[in-house]
Parts: sequence; structure tokens; C-alpha cells
Amino acid sequence: MGGLAGKSGLDEEASTAGMEVAAEVSLAAAAKASGENFPVALRVLPGAWRAHLSALYGFARLTDDLGDEPLPGIPDGASPETVRAIRLRLLDDLQRDVARIYDGGTPELPAIRALRKTVTECGVPRQPLYDLIQANRQDQAVKRYATYGDLKKYCELSANPVGQVVLHIAGAATPERLLASDNICTALQLVEHWQDVAEDLRNGRIYLPAEDLERFGVTEADLAQPAAGPDVVKLMAFQAQRASGLLDEGAPLIGTLKGAARLAISGYVAGGRAALKAIHAAGYDVLSRTPKPGKATTLQNMVSCYVRGR
Repeated sequence: MGGLAGKSGLDEEASTAGMEVAAEVSLAAAAKASGENFPVALRVLPGAWRAHLSALYGFARLTDDLGDEPLPGIPDGASPETVRAIRLRLLDDLQRDVARIYDGGTPELPAIRALRKTVTECGVPRQPLYDLIQANRQDQAVKRYATYGDLKKYCELSANPVGQVVLHIAGAATPERLLASDNICTALQLVEHWQDVAEDLRNGRIYLPAEDLERFGVTEADLAQPAAGPDVVKLMAFQAQRASGLLDEGAPLIGTLKGAARLAISGYVAGGRAALKAIHAAGYDVLSRTPKPGKATTLQNMVSCYVRGR
């Protein structure tokens, strides 16, 4: 992976960021993967499945960290333009490392070397992986979404590819299943955004579509309050229902699968439904705290999804 030294248009700080930065972030991502809460289903899946899903998670975590997290070796005082340029360069380098899997080369980063086995054994195409990287490029420039349609297009890059890769891991990537999976993944991404409205705003981002803010009479100042007012509550109830509808639309995918694949997708759908239930239980106040479901609720939902097939 190429370094950044000597690239025109970057401040001096950028010259310290290159492959060594990406390698540090890659190792940090691997540490997070061992410490964070995986989906409930992942812990009870067969070993081969866990290895492939862990490789996918490690890649997705690394990509997100390069796009969002503090970068080693970059001074705190670096200008936003410099940091953005560094992130974009690192994401370009990351895509080149992924390309080595498909072009007969040897990836340089640990997370991509782990991913190579999954790509090779499961026939994962490169486009979903490139799309996840592109989503993080978009995050560098886009902080607001004018319409719901714009937000859905972002989810096509940031979320849907994960489900597509999971279906390839399952050997179940038919066109009909991929479409259902896209609905599930978009819903899960929306739910995550609705849980994190306050945190996203602190980071300078609003994923709530501007057209919906206007429709419900909600301003950015309203979103910055310590608790949700009546208009924000109505807005979030509407958004939660929107995500729930998408989740229900894709959930019949579960009934077309068997074994580990059925269990894994049940876990994802269950996690989304449990999170929506937590948002409802919080009275749609996503500003005073981040609504999080309990593990027992998620497990109950997973069993229900698995048995009902939706």
C-alpha cells in the first residue's frame, strides 16, 4: 500500500500517514472484533461460519475506522482538509489491497489477508467490498441527506453489501434473496442511525432526511437538545415505522434458508427488531440516551424469527 509522502496538496502532517497508519488501524480493528458484542447468532454458528463472518466484520470495521476514527500519527491540530485527504488516500490504498485478492497478489494488511480466504472459498465478488469502501469516501464529503431516496442510496453502499457477502458465505446468493437481504440491511442501517441521532450530530452528521425534518417541523437545534421534544418524538416514530416496514419486507428471506444461514439471518433481523422495540420503549427519545436492547430480548426475537421463518 502506497504511502502519502510527497503527494501534492497535502500538509506536512500527511507525509507521516501511509501504510504504517493503515496497519495500526487494521490491528486495532482486529482487537475490537474480539471485544465487541457480535450478533447473538454468531456465537452459536459452526466454526467455519464464524471464521468467515469474523473476516467480513474485520474488513468492515477497518474500513469504518479509516473513515471515522482518530488516525495514529496525525497531530490533533491537523486541519480538517488534511485529515480528509489522508482518509481518502488510505481508503484508496485499502481498495488496492482488496484488489490484490482478485488480481493474484498478496494483500499487505492483516484484515485483508484474513478476508482473502473467505473471498476464495465462498466466491465473494469484489463489488460489495468496494461499495463499503465507497460509503466511507462519501462520509468524508456528505454530512446531510436531502431526501429519503438519497439516504437509501447511501445504505446501498454502507449496509447492503454486508448482507450480500453473508449470502455468498452461505452459498445462497440468488437474485431474490439478495433483494430481500438489501431490505433487511437498509433497515438495520436506518435503525442504527435512529439510535445514534445525538452522537451523529456531535460528530457533525445528520442522517435524518432534510425533507422529513421540514415535514415534522424539526430543526437542527431541536436535535441538539438534551431530550426529544414532541416534534422530534413524532419524527422518530415515523422513522422507526419506516425501518420496521423494510425489515418486515425482507424478513421472509429467513424462510428460504436452512441451518446456519437461517440462524445467522434470524439473528440480524432479531437484532433490528429488538433495537426498534428499545426505541419504542424509550418513547422515541433518542436524544437523552441511546436506546439499546437487552440480550434476552434479542435472543427471544431470534428464536421467533427462526421458527416462523420471517
